[in-house]
Amino acid sequence: MSQAMKMNNFQKIAFFCVLSLIGLIFVGAVVRVTGAGMGCPDWPKCWGKYIPPSSIEGIDVDKLVTNEAFIREYRSVAGEDAVLTADALREMFNPRHTWTEYLNRLSSSPLAFGSIALLAYAQLFLRKRKKLLIGAYGAVFLVALNAVIGMLVVKTGLHEGVITLHMILAIMLLCLLVFLVWRGAERPKGLEFTNGKQKLVFGLGLGLFILIVVEGVMGSQVRELTDALLKSHKNEVRSEWSAELEQAAVYLVHRSFSWVIAAGGLVFFWFNWTATKRRFTWIEGAVVGIIIAQMILGLVLAQVGVLPVVQVLHIGLSSILVSCLFYWLLCAGRKQSS
Repeated sequence: MSQAMKMNNFQKIAFFCVLSLIGLIFVGAVVRVTGAGMGCPDWPKCWGKYIPPSSIEGIDVDKLVTNEAFIREYRSVAGEDAVLTADALREMFNPRHTWTEYLNRLSSSPLAFGSIALLAYAQLFLRKRKKLLIGAYGAVFLVALNAVIGMLVVKTGLHEGVITLHMILAIMLLCLLVFLVWRGAERPKGLEFTNGKQKLVFGLGLGLFILIVVEGVMGSQVRELTDALLKSHKNEVRSEWSAELEQAAVYLVHRSFSWVIAAGGLVFFWFNWTATKRRFTWIEGAVVGIIIAQMILGLVLAQVGVLPVVQVLHIGLSSILVSCLFYWLLCAGRKQSS
């Protein structure tokens, strides 16, 4: 709280955007693990309405049976040659999935308005600070681009590659917003290192960050596999999904790669501990703590089952980990003194 109180107005807006994006990632994870990704098969409307119905009686079935988005979603489940009928459309409708996806769309509003406010503030009061102004424009661009990608996710019937691109752009936006929080200060935060240790520790942190981003991209691909299992094995116990996932190379690499990150986290912890004369900040503690938590959650997913709550936490904590480690890299690259 004391850190937040020291922020200027620009930093507070940027930090609000960071929190909004992390919250959106958590909500998006709920959508994925519940299979509600196509709860609203059309865009920008939902079942042909701006406010979705809570029952099938609120839908114009005869009109929607000719809608391409609905036809595409139905065929992704029933087969490419399946014909969408009024009865099939009624069976498709799931009010819980519909409102889960609709709330996911609404939860993007704080980020959208926050990024616009960030740009407006930079344009009005920080025009001489070019990096902040350019960064604010970049944030608005990435928010708009990801909104377009989100539309394509719906219109392509949850196409796998588009979903992964959606997540990659979210990571890029998250890093940019964290940069704006850090750079927005009059004197951006730096870290103290012992002589000759800054480059070594910074290199270790950068390597760990790259590993985590690569692991996150693979994790997004694994979640695409679990999305498919949710459709094809929806009547099976989730604890039995692991055997199916083990048939995919990306899952095996993702699972094994986590041990590399855990080892990298311990190395990062030790060298950072010695290079800062054992003066750890909350940033390093958060990074190491989240890596440990992610390992535990990963073990639960692999050994116990693909549990929805664990999946949501695993996805959401990844975004917090990326934020904290990227912030540390910014601070470590601006050493205060030897």
